[in-house]
Amino acid sequence: MRTSSVRRRSFGLRRAVLIVFAVTLLGGLGAWPAAAQEIWYPVPVNVWEPPFNADRTRRPEEYRPLEAARERWRICVLIPHLKDAYWLAVNYAVLDEARRMGVSFAIYSAGGYEYLDRQREQFDECLGESPDGILLSAVSLDGLNDLVVVAADRGVPVVDLINGVSAAEISARVGVDFWDMGAATGRYLAERPGAYGRSVQVAWLPGPAGAGWVEAADAGFRAAIDESDISIVEALNGDTGRAAQRALVEEALDRHPGSIDYLAGTAVTAEAGVGALRDRGLADELGLLAFYYSPGVHRAIKRGQVLAAPSDLPALQTRIAMDTLVRIIQDEDYFPHVAARVVMVDRERLSQWDASTSLPPRGFRPVFNLAWH
Repeated sequence: MRTSSVRRRSFGLRRAVLIVFAVTLLGGLGAWPAAAQEIWYPVPVNVWEPPFNADRTRRPEEYRPLEAARERWRICVLIPHLKDAYWLAVNYAVLDEARRMGVSFAIYSAGGYEYLDRQREQFDECLGESPDGILLSAVSLDGLNDLVVVAADRGVPVVDLINGVSAAEISARVGVDFWDMGAATGRYLAERPGAYGRSVQVAWLPGPAGAGWVEAADAGFRAAIDESDISIVEALNGDTGRAAQRALVEEALDRHPGSIDYLAGTAVTAEAGVGALRDRGLADELGLLAFYYSPGVHRAIKRGQVLAAPSDLPALQTRIAMDTLVRIIQDEDYFPHVAARVVMVDRERLSQWDASTSLPPRGFRPVFNLAWH
């Protein structure tokens, strides 16, 4: 692993302020998950060499985390929302790793990708709590760069988790390149029978415009289908809330009645698409794909309602990010740019896949802080 020259900091004792959040349940209340009972490591990862390179030059490595933190470090975690199971999986992994490593955390949920101003306020609020480090899943690729600089100037390391942020001052990045996620989805579609030799019409709903992960997934998807006979007949951007995605699915179907072969997009797109197609009597007429995973997509693949989806293993990536941040705080070796390896899941491969790397436990409810005093 490579080293970092992050300054050491002392942490304040101020009590955390109230965190604004949206609560989403995953069906049933259930009990709190206990601390990790199974060892999740070692795991295969890709390490960018050099870090952040635009050519996606990577090498394979095996990742092993620290056994525990040396102190109860205070970690701020800023995420876009908790409206779907993807970010609930992140929340669960933060909780589980904090317990395993012996650190404290506070989670700030912006409430949606349209709330850049709110996430900026939360970032500033977080800095006011004198954290030892920050995990940042940004709602905008460029919209928090100045605040990342402020954190760096104060000696607070910021690890870019999953979504991508363009600030050069980040301490590390943990996240699958969403170009790979979009490309995996496009390749799967292009390799299906009928993708060559005739025109295949796709409605593409990649998520909120301007988000770094969306732009990357869009580029990867388009690159993967470029040599096929697949045409994107409609591309619509929007928030990943269920209502917003259902409206976009309906809009695409209304604009192209009887001419769309596939609907592809976010996990929420696919989940909303199941109901929309059923209600219109089109369940057997159109194929659904997602370019990331969720419990709803998992169930739909199992039932044959969604064809496939790649997983970027958000729970696993969050565990790696927590360990990376603790390593930086403690001036220990770390990978500046690392990610789990994408896994493509369809009905045939479902039984061979470890869902705990991507999904929270059934019934898990958000936990917004642990020992945050």
